[in-house]
Amino acid sequence: MTFSGEFLAFISLALVAIIGGMLLLNLSKVVHMVVALVFTFVSIAGIYVMLSAEFVAAVQILIYSGAITIIMLFGIMLTRHDDESEAKSGRWRKLLLLIGVIGFAFAVYIGIYNLDIPQTATTLHEHNTEQIGITLYSKYAIPFELTSVLLLVALVGAIVLARKDDEKGADKE
Repeated sequence: MTFSGEFLAFISLALVAIIGGMLLLNLSKVVHMVVALVFTFVSIAGIYVMLSAEFVAAVQILIYSGAITIIMLFGIMLTRHDDESEAKSGRWRKLLLLIGVIGFAFAVYIGIYNLDIPQTATTLHEHNTEQIGITLYSKYAIPFELTSVLLLVALVGAIVLARKDDEKGADKE
């Protein structure tokens, strides 16, 4: 049985994504967890490139690997947290985590095992960024705008919560 280069690339990217996810769950330092998350995001972007979804891969790298990770790091470094107050995970928790991951993998396997896709996409590789833009701004314009409003509300809420924490901290001093 010979393996093509595409198959080997997919297997290696998938393994990096899985290992990054497992490290994210099992590491104890938060900054190390974020680095594992970046590896997961970048490997998923590589899988998108293999699927000829270059725009989605670029968005994955720019938004998730860049912006979201930086925001997480700023949030971690700018908040007060006590590492001693966190309980260490025991063997039972790790065993339950392993059982959960295996159960999820089995459910996904059962879900896609007999999946029958009637047609193959013939125009997927042609102008996929243009197709995304046309679909997004014509068919999904309202959900797109609602998402932007939701993100704006979340930003304002985060600012309000941060100001309340600052006021409480100033009262204590």
